[in-house]
Amino acid sequence: MPVTRSLPDPRAPNRVVPVLAGLALVLVWSLDFGRIQPNRIVPGTGHGLVSALGWGGAALISLALGGSLLLSILPVRRRYPCLLVLITVLLAALPQLLVVFAARQLPEGAPYARTVIGAGFWCLLFLLSLMVVEVLGRLRARYGVPLLLLALIAASWLVLLRGDGLDSLSLLREYQAQPGKFEQALWTHLALAFGAVAISAVLAFALALRMIRSAGWQRPILGAVSFLQTIPSLAVFGLLIAPLGALASAFPVLQALGVRGIGWAPALLALVAYSLLPMVRNTFVALTDIPEHLTDAARGMGMTERQVFFQLKLPLAMPVIIEGLRITTIQAIGLTAVAALIGAGGFGDFIFQGLGQAAMDLVLLGALPTIALALLADALLTMLAASLRPTPARA
Repeated sequence: MPVTRSLPDPRAPNRVVPVLAGLALVLVWSLDFGRIQPNRIVPGTGHGLVSALGWGGAALISLALGGSLLLSILPVRRRYPCLLVLITVLLAALPQLLVVFAARQLPEGAPYARTVIGAGFWCLLFLLSLMVVEVLGRLRARYGVPLLLLALIAASWLVLLRGDGLDSLSLLREYQAQPGKFEQALWTHLALAFGAVAISAVLAFALALRMIRSAGWQRPILGAVSFLQTIPSLAVFGLLIAPLGALASAFPVLQALGVRGIGWAPALLALVAYSLLPMVRNTFVALTDIPEHLTDAARGMGMTERQVFFQLKLPLAMPVIIEGLRITTIQAIGLTAVAALIGAGGFGDFIFQGLGQAAMDLVLLGALPTIALALLADALLTMLAASLRPTPARA
């Protein structure tokens, strides 16, 4: 019998949202909401919720979190839509809280002073995001609803970040100091990560087909890609420096293409090597796990082997293949940051430069876009896999 996955009942009591709301309420009161630094280097002074926003702002945050907790516990009609609206409004208004904090605590006549986001703000942002995910799961929302909410929240953040109220924010000042470098790092990061994913997807599909057609190739191919996955990433980057450097010296045409012992070439090769295992394994399992009675029925209808593959096996296997693509993409986006150590560029430049200068906001300037890209890729590929998954009605 097929195993069916039960979806959460929207009428059932929820235990996750109240825990998250209560934890957010405790952390936002116990941790610093922000800090005021007199300059880029001095740590500065931390401010709690009341000191940062005043009693009025602290009361509004507490009422919103307390209302979310009560809505998730009490048997209120349409409580999850109300929860979703409340949490979305709170998420969209978070940058405005930083504007209030800067207006209250930033000293006048101090051009080098800056506001720094505290641990309380980050915890609040993280827990509210988890609450949105949980509520959307309870509502069994279609794919357009999460995208619409993400667009609304992102638009509100962009409007506030482009205004004058957050000019003193340390993270924005780090960006404004080198906007051209940030844009170049973005395109380099995208080119390396998604280029490696595209190459590994083609190679993985070819290797999976070879294993399906010749059973003797299964053990060597899976052993090779598993071995590549066990090598530490920094070791792979280091091992590629010498052979690529020798090839570039022997063949000047490679140097003209930018292939050297350091830079994008060893980074791309290492990312492809790391991306092969999940793609090969998922593709092979997906294509070989098709029920035999379906393929027999297709052949009985007069389909050729080519038609069986492209019209039956590949569509049924596509959700699992995309799951492997999702894992590979997230992994590649993260590892691309490490590739900055060998001069490949990307957001890793900001991360390691900030670590060297003890400037944590510079580290965040590289880390936050990397996290955002990984989360966006995860969400989009998860929705794509779910949309391609066969349902009883489509079957």
